[in-house]
This record gives sequence, C-alpha cells and structure tokens, in this order.
Amino acid sequence: MSENHPHVLIFPYPAQGHMLPLLDFTHQLVNNGVHITILVTPKNLPFLNPLLSRNPSIKTLVLPFPSHPSIPAGVENVKDLPANGFLSMMCNLGKLRDPILDWFGNHPSPPSAIISDMFLGFTHEIATQLGIRRYVFSPSGALALSVVYSLWREMPKRKDPNDENENFHFPNIPNSPKFPFWQISPIYRSYVEGDPSTEFIRECYLADIASHGIVFNTFIELENVYLDYLMKYLGHNRVWSVGPVLPPGEDDVSVQSNRGGSSSVLASEILAWLDRCEDHSVVYVCFGSQAVLTNKQMEELAIALDKSGVHFILSAKRATKGHASNDYGVIPSWFEEKVAGRGLVVRDWAPQVLILKHRAIAAFLTHCGWNSTLESLIAGVPLLTWPMGADQFANANLLVDEHEVAIRACEGAQTVPNSDELAALLAEAVQGNKVEERRLRASKLRKIAINGIKEGGNSFKELAAFVKHLREEATIIEA
Repeated sequence: MSENHPHVLIFPYPAQGHMLPLLDFTHQLVNNGVHITILVTPKNLPFLNPLLSRNPSIKTLVLPFPSHPSIPAGVENVKDLPANGFLSMMCNLGKLRDPILDWFGNHPSPPSAIISDMFLGFTHEIATQLGIRRYVFSPSGALALSVVYSLWREMPKRKDPNDENENFHFPNIPNSPKFPFWQISPIYRSYVEGDPSTEFIRECYLADIASHGIVFNTFIELENVYLDYLMKYLGHNRVWSVGPVLPPGEDDVSVQSNRGGSSSVLASEILAWLDRCEDHSVVYVCFGSQAVLTNKQMEELAIALDKSGVHFILSAKRATKGHASNDYGVIPSWFEEKVAGRGLVVRDWAPQVLILKHRAIAAFLTHCGWNSTLESLIAGVPLLTWPMGADQFANANLLVDEHEVAIRACEGAQTVPNSDELAALLAEAVQGNKVEERRLRASKLRKIAINGIKEGGNSFKELAAFVKHLREEATIIEA
C-alpha cells in the first residue's frame, strides 16, 4: 500500500469480550486512513455487520472453521462454550496458519502488518515468515498482562501440587501483586509439560512477548506504573495505550441494543424503566458474556437482591451447549414476581454501555472483565467486585486497592455468596457511608478517561503515534 494508507490484517479472537474492543479499535484505524482486511470464520461474520455498514472500504477474509473434537459442530465462538472452551479454541485457530500464508501469497497487495488478539500468538510466526510486523491487541489491562507474561516466561510451580491456596508472588511487578494458585490464569493452571495443546499455548504467549509491539485498551492514568514496567520487561517502548476504545454510536439505542446479540427485553424498554427510577438508586448486575452462574449461586444472589430492598437490573446469561443445563443459569421461579416493579431481569445480552451511562445507576456488581471495568469507569459508576477467573482478580485489585472505586462482594467462579452479607453490600452500594467518596473518585476517573480520548489527550496521541508508526513500517517494508 502507499505510504499514507498502510494495509493491515486484523485477526480477532472469537469471544465477545475480545472481538468487540478490537473491532471498535479497527473503526478508529479506518478513520485514520488505514486500509483493513479482517479475518473471521463464517459464523463470526455477522459480528462485523455494524462495522462493515459504517466502513464499506473494509475487506473481509473468511476462512473455514477447522473441526476440533472438543468443539461441537456449528460452534465457532466461545460464547457458545463453557469456560474451558478457551483452550480448545486457541489451539484450533492455530490450524489457520497455512490458509493465512496461502492468502498472503496470492494477494496482489498483501498487508504490511498483522494486528491480532493476545490469544493468537501463532500469528507472530506467520508475520516473521512473511517479513512483516505483528502487533498484539490486548483486550486485558496492563497489570493483568504483566502477570500473565511473567507466568509463561518464568513458569513458576507450586511447592505443594495439592495446595490450591499457595500464594504466587510477583515481586518484580509494581505493587508486588500476589494471588493464591486458584486465582491464577486457568489456562496457565491447565499447562502440562510435554502436552502438545498446552505447549502450543505457551509458545503463543512467548510469541506475544516477542512480537513487535502491543496495543492496550487502557489509559495511562489508570495503569501508568504497569505500562512503564512492561516497556522495561519487553525491552522496547512499542507499547501504546489507546483506551478506553469506545464503540461508534455509543449513545445510539438502535446500535447498542444489537451490539452483542439478542435480548429478552428491548433496550428502549430497559431505558424507559430506568427513567422511572431516581438518580443513583439502581444496582446493575451482570457477569459478562462468558460466565454462567450455578443454580445455587443464582439462588443466593436472588435472595440477596430481594432482601437488600434496592432497585436493580439483573442481566443473566443462560447455560451454553457445554453446560449441564439443569445445574446452571436457572433463575428461581419465585423471584421475578416477588421483585416486580423494583427489579428488572434481562436474559442473555443487555445494552450495558447505555445502562451504565444512565443517571439512575448507583453501582455495578460485576465479574470485573476488562471491558465491563472500562465501561463502568467511563460512566463514572462505582463497582462491587465478584471476579471469577482469567484477568478478573487482578482487575478487582486495581479497582479496590489502587483506585478505591470498588468494594469486594465475592470471589471465585464456584463460590456461593452469603445472601445476608451480599444484601448488606448491595444496600451499602446505594446509600452507605462511603458511597459519595467512591462516586467522586469514579467521577474523577471518568473525566480523565474522556479527556484522554479527546483531541490532545493521552490516548488520542497514542493512537496517532501508533498510526504514524504503521505508516513508517509500511514504507520500510515496501522499500
């Protein structure tokens, strides 16, 4: 491509929490004159529709989804798999290596760079073979990725292989984080030396570390010490923090209501319900696009919401194909009738960005996924944390201990909360003694985040610097 319009291949990982921020970032690249081809498998093509309708210049590369014994036929996105589906999906997508190389070989003006999700480390080897650059897009924050990279590079082991509570310390990372073994990345915990699948995954993470640079959906003021640390750890400064990456049309009800799938309640009905509530009176409860509560967890949560007396919206995901449907995702039969008027239950997808920005929202009970974290911060909403896996324990620590915009509610994917304790926390999140302090701190972070993505702000400058870098690299490769 010409010097002004580098051509980049974008390869998202097929999970909603990974795809959506990379597609939003892709929209920003197009706005900055970058030519884009996006790689997806057929069943993930519909997720591109909002982006393609806004940016008809974007090309798509649709490659057949490889078959895998652990992935049911017809499933191509981990939203349709239980939590352990991430591992199978990472390995399976590695089979696309040869089709990608073939496509590059037959393209009249192939991309000068690949930007791919952090779970697609094998694309670094493809880029190296082609003599181009590969950049990691991280939908996780810099603290979480610092911990993950440290795990896969140093490979620490438990002293007692049966002790789930043994602490793992990371003294080289700022603030010396530590986590009991059960809170460590489940992908790392599943590693078995010599096993082809988990060895492939280790190679993918090491390839991330070796890639030419990393783009983070975070902002400097939120994670400054960890971004600085990563530059030292990686041995270069090709680390760009461009977040929070906002969806185009973020205030448009028609755009946001279909952003991640179907819902049992229309976005307009949810907003109308919130309009009838007082300012800062509603707790929004949602555990992201992957987590499905066990029936016992759901029952205790329902009892807590009932006892708390607070107004609430509960967004609850149904069991996926891989869950034993009798044990997961069932809302108690008595619940909706008992809380009618005070609570609203939404099945499957909720228009989270619109809900969090509503004046009626007081707090967000969340699994602390990074997208949910950023969406809450940009709305200035304090949080109640219930991390369940992946990067969520690190994110909860960042929110509770470092920025003091959250309080701990529960921890663990299998932990059943005490309904009395949770009810008290829910009430405290709406009208407790320290609510105003948390709200002020959240509001301050909101202003910083919004100013950062405006012209002249830090994230705005980082995006411009990244696009300039892509142009310079494309010129070198052409030469």
